[in-house]
Amino acid sequence: MISNEDDARAFVAARGDDSALERIEALIAALREENQRQNLVSSGSLDHVWQRHIADSAQLLDHVPRETSPWMDLGSGAGFPGLVIAAIRPDSRILLVESRKRRIEWLESMIDRLALANCTVAGMRLEAVAAFEARVITARAFAPLEKLLRLSARFSTDDTVWLLPKGRSAGVELQGIGKKWQKLFHVEQTATDPEAAILVGKGTVKGKSAA
Repeated sequence: MISNEDDARAFVAARGDDSALERIEALIAALREENQRQNLVSSGSLDHVWQRHIADSAQLLDHVPRETSPWMDLGSGAGFPGLVIAAIRPDSRILLVESRKRRIEWLESMIDRLALANCTVAGMRLEAVAAFEARVITARAFAPLEKLLRLSARFSTDDTVWLLPKGRSAGVELQGIGKKWQKLFHVEQTATDPEAAILVGKGTVKGKSAA
């Protein structure tokens, strides 16, 4: 379990090269500056930014092979986990879905600043995004689980991996969906918070969630 900023930075460093760390450092610096203009993340979390936001995002990489692509990050907001994944894995295509104007501007500015040619923003509601086959779907704080799955079902295939950090509510949310979808998922402990979990799944969720 990661318990401090040094551990968190080392955790991230083990999953990327020096260039990736330089991009992450630049992202953190820009986040601190931008957070004074708009509330991208809670100000208190910036004191533990490597643990709370960077390592918390980077740990999702451990659940899929390196070459897995494309990723789809729902409700990217400040860029977690999507921007972090893109910064560490420049060989993977990442689509950030975000509908809020100022968040879209922030994400696009960071893609330019970090020269992330592998990363693009769909600046619209998820319902308006053209369907494609996503190999990985992530969402850190997008919607309750059943709604999230229903809205993103058309992007899923039998090979899609779902990586959904759900904090303390993971188990409860999983029990709240139909058995047909439940069997695709399991709960895994996060590396950054002893009370938080990730819902990890594989497969398509097309159709109804009822058993």
